[in-house]
Amino acid sequence: MMKIGWVGLGRMGTPMAEKLIKAGYPVKVWNRTRSKAEPLAKSGATIVDRLSELRDVDVLFTMVSKGKDLDEVYFGENGIVGDGRSNLPKIFVDCSSVGNEDSAEIRKKLTARNIQFLATPVSGNGKCVKAGKLSAVASGPRDAYDKMKPVIETFALKGVSYVGEGELARFCKIAHNVLLGVYIQNLAEITILAQKAGVPRHAFLEWINNSVMGSTFSRYKSPALVNLDWTTTFTPELLRKDLDLGLEAGRELGVPMPVTAATREAIQQHFGAARLKPDPEAYIQADFAALLETVALGAGITKLESENKTVLSGLETDGH
Repeated sequence: MMKIGWVGLGRMGTPMAEKLIKAGYPVKVWNRTRSKAEPLAKSGATIVDRLSELRDVDVLFTMVSKGKDLDEVYFGENGIVGDGRSNLPKIFVDCSSVGNEDSAEIRKKLTARNIQFLATPVSGNGKCVKAGKLSAVASGPRDAYDKMKPVIETFALKGVSYVGEGELARFCKIAHNVLLGVYIQNLAEITILAQKAGVPRHAFLEWINNSVMGSTFSRYKSPALVNLDWTTTFTPELLRKDLDLGLEAGRELGVPMPVTAATREAIQQHFGAARLKPDPEAYIQADFAALLETVALGAGITKLESENKTVLSGLETDGH
């Protein structure tokens, strides 16, 4: 089977790599913090201590936080490409959420070394990966995509969509996360609106989830909104960054985005509200569903209480 290298074992990278291992692929993994990689060794992964040890794989997957991190992994002093010698993976697949310009520059440098590059960001969180609800979007050379599609679908069980050459998948991911920001902000607003009218949050969200407006996202965020569980899946800081990227793309392409702009400023309020918390920095690193508390504060509710209700997320009964 195709030998796979994997870099980045955070909240998303770990369950995604685990899917590949369980599918029988030989997988070598590297993570800046080695301890995060060690649980995968029990599943059958080979942990390497240096990025250079991934040069002999057939395809390299990456899942990191920022464009500069990706560039460092590929081209840094101790990076995978190193001196650019010929025995390198022929295909690099990046599942990170990085900007279009960073991705284009990385593609240019890889292409110069005869390496094919697929931009393949994903939709979902770690729980979605485990429940078989993850999807992906890809752009880059069509022949590389055709070769890698079955491998990507090992962890993106909801499917992968090919959208064309270059960085088009990055634009799709930016648009996706713009919608994510608008959705969570408005979901928080209407949930607090219903609560102030006297409707319990769990009852209101049950109604929304059963209506035509319900979605996979509203369902799997309902337990957090009902019970105030801010276990991190995605941070407000990362969401704000993606809204900024969306607005930047709108300016470049001449697309008015007034709803996105309003949402960006609404989410900015969360960073001010965090200063009222005992540990502002820790609070900002909590899940972006905590925006509910900022909306409540604006509505005059100084303290929300957990409803302590068992609420299904929609991810519990999937057979994968």
